[in-house]
Amino acid sequence: MAVTGVGLNLAVTAAATLLAVVATFGIALRRGRYDTVDTFWGLGFVFVAVETFVLSGTQAGAGDLALRITVTALTLVWGLRLAVHLHLRNHGVAEDPRYVAMAQRAGERPAAKIFVRVYLVQAAVLWLVSLPVQFAQYGGGFGVTAWIGVLVWLTGFTFETIGDEQLRRFRADPRTKGTVLDTGLWRYTRHPNYFGDACVWWGLYLLACGTWAGAATILAPLAMTYTLARGTGKPLLEKGLERTRPGYADYVKRTSGFVPLPPRRTVTPPSSRR
Repeated sequence: MAVTGVGLNLAVTAAATLLAVVATFGIALRRGRYDTVDTFWGLGFVFVAVETFVLSGTQAGAGDLALRITVTALTLVWGLRLAVHLHLRNHGVAEDPRYVAMAQRAGERPAAKIFVRVYLVQAAVLWLVSLPVQFAQYGGGFGVTAWIGVLVWLTGFTFETIGDEQLRRFRADPRTKGTVLDTGLWRYTRHPNYFGDACVWWGLYLLACGTWAGAATILAPLAMTYTLARGTGKPLLEKGLERTRPGYADYVKRTSGFVPLPPRRTVTPPSSRR
């Protein structure tokens, strides 16, 4: 692995990510919607993957071509699907209440505060999480670990895609308004899309494990998993659902919070039995 090549790559992707998030914030201000950053999230990884593929191809320490193509393609497919999904989900409806609440809590100059607290933070997290994608394209070959990584990625992508589609259909059906989605993949985990997202990044991390430097990027999938399961993903979403969705507390009791597991049997209190 050429240290100089990787260092240049990291600097270029960091600068490009910063410029992209500034441009995205400008578009958000023009649209009057801070949730524009949701679409940027998936596209940002696509930009990093493509930039790294191009840059690594000009470096002496570039990795195996098959590995480089695979990492780039898997990231591109995941990022584009997610960007399109989130854009369509947000299009034509009121802005995500989470961003509205952020703006209200920000007080004076909400735009500046949201840019720092949301947009810049998301750019930093994106760059950190993308490290396996970058390191995978410098050195290493397509070995057993890489094949396992592809399988883990496919598992995650399947969960995420099917979970998102089941949720989209559930929300689009007027008969399910005010109820809880507890069928399909949502019967086994309260967040099949988040679980799938985490698996995608563990799969990409395994693709980077052909070198010690790539293996050292383990903080990236750990950070993504923590964000989804303990950070701004699952906890923030469930906090709102518990207040607004009758029956959600019972769903929480019987359904795994993240990793898919068979539903737990709920025991009816003796006083309520007939």
